[in-house]
Amino acid sequence: MAAIPPVCDFGWKAPGFNLPGVDGNDYSFADIAGLNGTLIMFICNHCPYVLAVKDRIIRDAEELKRFGIGVAAISSNDVVAYPQDSFEKMKEEGYPFPYLFDESQEVARAYDAVCTPDFFGFNSKGELQYRGRLDASRKESGPADLKRDLFEGMKLVAETGRGPEDQIASMGCSIKWKDAS
Repeated sequence: MAAIPPVCDFGWKAPGFNLPGVDGNDYSFADIAGLNGTLIMFICNHCPYVLAVKDRIIRDAEELKRFGIGVAAISSNDVVAYPQDSFEKMKEEGYPFPYLFDESQEVARAYDAVCTPDFFGFNSKGELQYRGRLDASRKESGPADLKRDLFEGMKLVAETGRGPEDQIASMGCSIKWKDAS
């Protein structure tokens, strides 16, 4: 089922975390933070919305690093119900940035993550400045010349400390929460 996160709550402070990465290291928000900002993405292995733009996520993350933006992705899905999102399967994805496992789902809840992909762009002070979409792609990758909303928004954050006033929410598969039992 498609889910849409709320609009950006400008200035909201990034919650801390300490999560294992697929590279064998543990990461905190401070470990990820870049000189000019930080991008935290909630993604997963199986979501068609993520799969449709995986190459664009990688492209934009690599380019944003050159602007002093630290980048990491977090998978928080229930791996009992969705074994393709397991930590072992995450290791096969080959992302060029830390890919972290939120087994307890506490980090996703602290961020109020709603869907995959869900992008949280923070300035150098750890204040939320971007909670929009990557681009206009949905379950299928859009044309190559689509406006790069995430890239342009985070580039603005890197240059000014502020995100764009107008942001279009991301859309994707809902986070697969564990049963409360």
